[in-house]
Amino acid sequence: MNIAGLQKTTLLDYPEHVAATVFLGGCNMRCPFCHNWELVEHPQSLYTKKSFFQFLEKRKGILDGICISGGEPTIHPKLPDFIEDIKALGYLIKLDTNGTNPAMLRQLIDAGKIDYVAMDIKSGCSSYSSCCGCDIPMDSILESIALLKEHPIPYEFRTTVVSELHSEEDMLEIGNMIQGASKYFLQSFVASEQVPTENFHAPSMETLMGYQRLLKPFVPDTFIRGQESI
Repeated sequence: MNIAGLQKTTLLDYPEHVAATVFLGGCNMRCPFCHNWELVEHPQSLYTKKSFFQFLEKRKGILDGICISGGEPTIHPKLPDFIEDIKALGYLIKLDTNGTNPAMLRQLIDAGKIDYVAMDIKSGCSSYSSCCGCDIPMDSILESIALLKEHPIPYEFRTTVVSELHSEEDMLEIGNMIQGASKYFLQSFVASEQVPTENFHAPSMETLMGYQRLLKPFVPDTFIRGQESI
């Protein structure tokens, strides 16, 4: 398991819980707006499994849960065993995923290994692959969406909105893809040196609010990240 990063405490990544976030290296997408590009293209193990679990032992009673992010965690065949070892210490598990491995997602849910899922929705079907920087099997994405909607596990869908990549048409396509979901977040792109493509920009708040209005008929609990009261 390539443990490429660790945020030792977060109040934001796991709703209503104090958590740590572990970043696993490697990804099967090449999103041009990715803010964890080093984890995708040049993943390096910064922690051994032993040192990571020593950290978890010390934080028992302080942290409620562990967020497993990336990269894309579900590309790692040993992910279920990794999660089982973490849960054995009493932690809740939140999984961040791009939804390309519905078989593993189902396995983890059915085995009770995860407690919350955040799935990225990159764009509408017609522009999904261009947003991901590679060909994506939409059947897998749609299967993961359906799986989360039909299962009682808490989950959220979320989209990072980039001015140059997203439009009202994309948002309407997304709405049709996730219609009836329990919760959906729009989150603004944030420029940084880690992003592989230059000249991308964050949408205005006015644009985000317009997208929110478009999406609420499909998912009433559509929020702008950081502006949940809007």
